[in-house]
This record gives sequence, structure tokens and C-alpha cells, in this order.
Amino acid sequence: MGSSASIPIVAIVGRPNVGKSTLFNRIVGSRRAIVGDEPGITRDRLYGEAEWDGRHLRIVDTGGILPEDKDLIPSEIFRQARVALDEAAAIIMVVDGRSELAGPDLELVRLLRKANRPLFLAVNKIDSEKQSGLMADFHRLGIDQMFPVSAEHARGVDDLLDAVVAQLPRSLTTEGTEITEEKPREEQPPDEIKVAIIGHPNVGKSTLLNALTSSDRAIVSPIPGTTRDAVDEVVERGGQKFRFIDTAGIRRKGKTHLMAEKLSVVMARKHLEEADIALLVIDATEGVSQLDASIAGYAHESGRSVIIVVNKWDLVISGQFRKGRPTKADRMRETKRPADQAAYEQRLRYELKFLNYAPLVFISAQSGKGIERIWPLVEQVAAERRKRVGTSEMNRFLERVDFARASVPMRQRVKILYMTQASVAPPIFVLFTNRSVKLHFAFQRFLENQIRDAFGFVGTPIWIKTKARNS
Repeated sequence: MGSSASIPIVAIVGRPNVGKSTLFNRIVGSRRAIVGDEPGITRDRLYGEAEWDGRHLRIVDTGGILPEDKDLIPSEIFRQARVALDEAAAIIMVVDGRSELAGPDLELVRLLRKANRPLFLAVNKIDSEKQSGLMADFHRLGIDQMFPVSAEHARGVDDLLDAVVAQLPRSLTTEGTEITEEKPREEQPPDEIKVAIIGHPNVGKSTLLNALTSSDRAIVSPIPGTTRDAVDEVVERGGQKFRFIDTAGIRRKGKTHLMAEKLSVVMARKHLEEADIALLVIDATEGVSQLDASIAGYAHESGRSVIIVVNKWDLVISGQFRKGRPTKADRMRETKRPADQAAYEQRLRYELKFLNYAPLVFISAQSGKGIERIWPLVEQVAAERRKRVGTSEMNRFLERVDFARASVPMRQRVKILYMTQASVAPPIFVLFTNRSVKLHFAFQRFLENQIRDAFGFVGTPIWIKTKARNS
């Protein structure tokens, strides 16, 4: 994990629905992981940071492990967990204290012992002293460090963490070089650019995350909605840190029947609002759907900068569209020439008129083609988002604008006294006028276009507010 390599990692593992995510949230102190009664809610591994007894820790919540289940998702969860175990300095195995010990628990212990890491057993859902008798059966697992806990009510978690921290090395060694423990640092360093990957399920968000970070952090499968939690990865390029967040596939409210999917929509919007830039992923073979437009609207209205990423463009070039009735992509193509990006972009821009400021890139996340074009766009858009125009320069700009070209009803015309940029990220401009009036949409769009022509602000929405002189 780049700069976090010197922070000891503690992996939380266990079978599905034993309370791993609840324990993760309790230790990290935030609702990073989705928690609910459905087994298998956590599929990807999630990282969070915590501090205990003066030690800075990195906690990883793995997907529920079922070693003998060969289905696609469980096998991917198992692979994700193995990656987490390889980088862990200690392992906490969680079991459900109210359930009988089962064969998969014994099999899992055998696998964990092979990792040769300090191993701790958290017998979860022991909510009171009266229930401590439930611990007896779990001695069969042969784990010396065994703790009764209630992750839901924080009971016994402090004793567990005391024991874990006592077993962690004071320094870590990697590739022969000693790395001492880092001091606690800001959770979101000011030099970190946060990028949320958004889009409807199965457009290739997780594949794009893996391609950008050159890792297999996110589970990739042909099953829509595989990613339920938001997973993130930090990449450093040229001294600049980028935190990529792969949000769960956003779905319309009426379509999210399972609790996990409903929570995913809420958390995806939350992570989007915490990001600087949104990579809006569109499936080139499907074109822009109403759901795509709604998701783009979330990003636009929350003030995120946006880059439109048209994925699976290689399938358009090769003509591998879905069989059956013509898709919107077929209509958007407007020509049988395979690489007519201009025609495709023109149609896409028509469908997403309100994102006329967003740069667009055609890629294939699966093959990696076009991925490198995303990096300079992210850097450019991040810089444009933080751009500030001085008041004197802004007022010289106002003198040059021909407001007679703006189509505004007479009753809404006002005298503009001066204009200033109030803030950045996103850029907000305050227009001081001789009387209080709500800007007409056409006038606001005209002024926004004039500002973009003069100063750029590529990829970021521009907000314009008015303030009457007498107020």
C-alpha cells in the first residue's frame, strides 16, 4: 500500500456472517463496511486505520472465507483473503459464539496456521458474563489467545487489541531495509487526490480500479453488483498520491431489493461526496441509460469534478454488441465505421448535456488500452478544480463580456457591480448586483460558458451565486 508499508496490518478473517465487519467498524471507529444479517455482504477486502496504545494500525476486513466452496464469488473472496494474510502482521479469526463449531472453522484454522502469523480468536456475540460458557467448545480450535467479545456492544474488544498490539513488532523489515513505525498521520493528507469510480453495476468499475492500481484489490466477475462495499487503493505517481475509490454499483431505489444493495447506494453517494473527482464509467456497448444520467447528476450536483470514461470501446470497434434488439449504443454509433469516436461522443454529449465541461476518454479496462490517458486528465482536472481567479482579473473579464448576447427576460435584467471567486473545489463565484434577483438559467449558463472560455475550469462544475448590494 505504498506509503503505508511501515504500518503493521491486522487482518480480520472468518466464515461469512460471524461479525467481522462489525468488529472492523468498532476498531476503525467508522461505518466503512456494510453490516447486516445477510451472509457474504463483505466481498472485497476493506482497509481502515486505527490507533491503539500509541500504535498506528492498518485493519483489513476480508470477505467471509468458505475454503471448500468453489463458486465464483466465494473462491474470489478466498483469494482476496489470502492476499490480505500475506501482508498481515497479525490475524484475528472471528467466530460466532452462539453457533456450534463447524468443519469450515477447523479447516480455516489449519489454513491460518500456515500463514505463520500471531493468531487471535475473537468469539463474537458474547454480550454478557452469563454467555461466557459458550466459549468452551471453541477451545477445540487450539488457539491460545482466545477472547470473548461483543463487537456490537464493544465488550472485550479492548482486551483483544491489547493482546494484538503486544505481539506486533516495533519495526518492520522489507527487502532488507528496516522501516520504523510511522507516527499517526492525517487520514486524508492535503496532497492526496481522491477519485471515486462511479457507474451502474457491471460497467467495469472494478476492472478499471485494478488496471489503474495494477492490483487485484477489487473482485471482478461477470455478475452485476459484485462490489457492494467501497474499496480504495492509494497510488503514488511523480510524488502525487491518488486515492481511488471503487464505489458499489449505484442502482435506482426501486431496484435495490436486498438490504446490502440499498446500503451500497447510500454509501456510494457518501464516498462520492468525499471525493474530489468522479470517473463516470459508461458501457460503450450499452450507451447512456437513464440510470447513467442519474448517477452523473449525483456527481454534478455534489460539486465533484467529472471525467467521462467510455469503457469496452474495443467491443464497439469489433462490433461485438449484445444479440437481440438494437441497443442505444447501436443507435449512438450512427455509422458502421468501427472507430467513429466523434459520432459516438456527439450522441453521448447530447444525452449528458449538463456535463459539457467533463473531458471524455475511450478505453478498454480489460485490455488496458487507453488507461494511460486517464492519468494526465485526473491531474489536469484536479488542478483546474483548485484554480482561483483574482477579483481584479475577474472584473477585467466582466468588462469584456458582451451581456447583450445573453438571452434574458427584461424583468430579470440587473446591473452587475462586480464579481469575485469565493472558494475553490468546486469554484464558486459571487455576482454582486444592484438588486436581489434569482439568475435566469439561460443567463447563468451564458456566464458560466464565458468564464470557461476565459479561464478554463476543465472538468469541474461552476457555481454562481448572486448577492444584492443592499444585503
